[in-house]
Amino acid sequence: MNAKVKPITSSIPMQAASIDIWGTKYQLKTKNGDPVDGSIRDTYTRVAKALAEVENEKIRSKVFQDFTWALENGAIPAGRITSNAGAGDHKPATSTINCTVSGTVFDSMDDILLKNHEAGLTLKAGCGIGYEFSTLRPKGAYVAGAGATTSGPLSFMDIFDKMCFTVSSAGGRRGAQMATFDVHHPDVLDFIRAKREDGRLRQFNLSLLITEDFIAAVKADGDWKLSFPVSIKEAESEALELSDETKFVYRSFPVQDGYVTDAQGNVACRVYNVVKARFIWDAIMTSTYDFAEPGFILIDKVNEMNNNWFCENIRATNPCGEQPLPPYGSCLLGSVNLTKFVENPFTDKAAFNWEKYRRVVGIFTRMLDNVVEINGLPLPQQRHEIETKRRHGMGILGLGSALTMLKMPYGSEASVEFTEKVNQEMALEGWRQALALSEEKGCAPIMEEEFTVTGEMLAKRPEMGKDGIKVGDKVKGKLLHGKYSRYMQRIAEIDADLVKALVEKGARFTHHTSIAPTGTISLSLANNVSNGIEPSFAHHYSRNIIREGKKTKEKVDVFSYELLAYRHLVNPVAMPFSENQDEKLPEYFISADEVTPKQHVDIQAAAQKWVDSSISKTANVPTDFPYQDFKNIYLYAYEQGLKGCTTFRFNPEAFQGVLVKEKDLENTIYEFTLDDGSKVSLKGNEEVEYDGEMHSAANLFDALKEGTYGKY
Repeated sequence: MNAKVKPITSSIPMQAASIDIWGTKYQLKTKNGDPVDGSIRDTYTRVAKALAEVENEKIRSKVFQDFTWALENGAIPAGRITSNAGAGDHKPATSTINCTVSGTVFDSMDDILLKNHEAGLTLKAGCGIGYEFSTLRPKGAYVAGAGATTSGPLSFMDIFDKMCFTVSSAGGRRGAQMATFDVHHPDVLDFIRAKREDGRLRQFNLSLLITEDFIAAVKADGDWKLSFPVSIKEAESEALELSDETKFVYRSFPVQDGYVTDAQGNVACRVYNVVKARFIWDAIMTSTYDFAEPGFILIDKVNEMNNNWFCENIRATNPCGEQPLPPYGSCLLGSVNLTKFVENPFTDKAAFNWEKYRRVVGIFTRMLDNVVEINGLPLPQQRHEIETKRRHGMGILGLGSALTMLKMPYGSEASVEFTEKVNQEMALEGWRQALALSEEKGCAPIMEEEFTVTGEMLAKRPEMGKDGIKVGDKVKGKLLHGKYSRYMQRIAEIDADLVKALVEKGARFTHHTSIAPTGTISLSLANNVSNGIEPSFAHHYSRNIIREGKKTKEKVDVFSYELLAYRHLVNPVAMPFSENQDEKLPEYFISADEVTPKQHVDIQAAAQKWVDSSISKTANVPTDFPYQDFKNIYLYAYEQGLKGCTTFRFNPEAFQGVLVKEKDLENTIYEFTLDDGSKVSLKGNEEVEYDGEMHSAANLFDALKEGTYGKY
């Protein structure tokens, strides 16, 4: 190895793709397209100034300096903050919030259309949104008011899909939506298979709400009753015998008004069909293997571990799954670039600067808390939620890149230990700041609210009863949050005095951590460090991006940050460089498909222990990865205590992902039928002229098949 290793503070040139993404997504411009931000540093200055403006005038200058320093040393606010903070003179109707969840979609035409309207306003403001659609009655169910049967939840999802595509096309930014669906619902198999139809529901990510009783039925090879609630009117008009367990079951359901309930609050549901639980499980696994969806949300675990367990019932997440949120819940995001703290990279003296890391986390916590004051959310219910609870989600990005620079192969035992420590240190520093900010500015309003203790609450937290708390007692939110949430109990194992003080004074916010996928901020502002908690997808690959005015997605070459750093610091190669200049990289240079599914889950589990919301992570597997080895990934994730799991396997017969390896494109043949009936076959990476534009064969095929050609 070259002994003259330069320090990491040396300037590593920004690659063209990174500068381009910053220019199209985060650089503030006038309505005429003239730059307001002349450089990335100008973008940071704008954001720091906007977030410091909410501070007391006496400390505003000092806070601005701190914010600027943190931004230049690894703190990266999420896209909506970076794009919209301080941009009010040029785009006043936008929000600084990435994540929202719709209000509960009630089973009526009026409410479905109301939620579609609210979602349109939310997407127009630049926020992603999630919904649960299993609150809608199944296909073929009778609708008394209409005197006909319903077309079912998926047909209504189509309305939301088209609305999102229209809004995002007009606004120049792809709309992001998540649809969740309960595994008890009679239409669950239709939901699992929904995206096999060309062009359908492409503005949605899809995830199933998986419950403990379903997992138990799968393990026992038991029967599974697909059911939907019975309304009070139905029960009375049809004189239903609800005690007949062959026809009706009582189960948890997010809506109770208008339905028959028992003393425990469970809702009477009509059984539409009975199948083997493993039949549904196999349908989930084969769909995920072939089409990368649906994802997997372990909803009982989500609610058990929720810091706001005493006042929220979570049924949906933001579009990428890292933020489980209650109805009208919103969350602002930010990530810390771990590569900024690696010293002496690629050497035997490589180390992580923990002191600097904690300082950035501390300042960044204040910065994200300030975003609440300038949230710009369009709906009053959304503003009330975020202002009452002040939740935010700080996470990490560049884990895979940092591990490579530290010479730790991603997925190794050392990398798992490092991942846990990084997230534990972030959590502890975050809650120290939650106390300090509470003492300075006051706690989140929910901490001072009083909640009446119910039997259900005591059943969830029996330790409350041992402490003398009884049904009917009134207890403040700060006690229920600080002493009785499972996550804060874990923090107390490390720092009991800190949690005791938080119980007495109340925290500034209810949630602090969440690990987002960070796709475009990793690529742009961080020069393509690895996304979020992931390893690098590859060290040279293509990214398919939507370019306004272009008829198909554009294929752009990108290189991993660790490859740029290695070639800059250890093995100099002139930029720009191409694939044919690749040298043999050290064995600790790991890419996503070299990591086993078990290793992916182990890394996620190590982080989840100290993350109080959730984690967006995708276990990438090679196209030829055996299905029999693949099918048990999700059970392993459940056993490791995860809140969710997502996998991706490149399948050219489905549709193009955002990230694509050149090898996969070269090995895939796409066949086009011309107007005269003749056929042309092209490799996926070949360039083809069509309709006056140049396209990659893969992206042209995908756009024509999906019906998106010329619609971006």
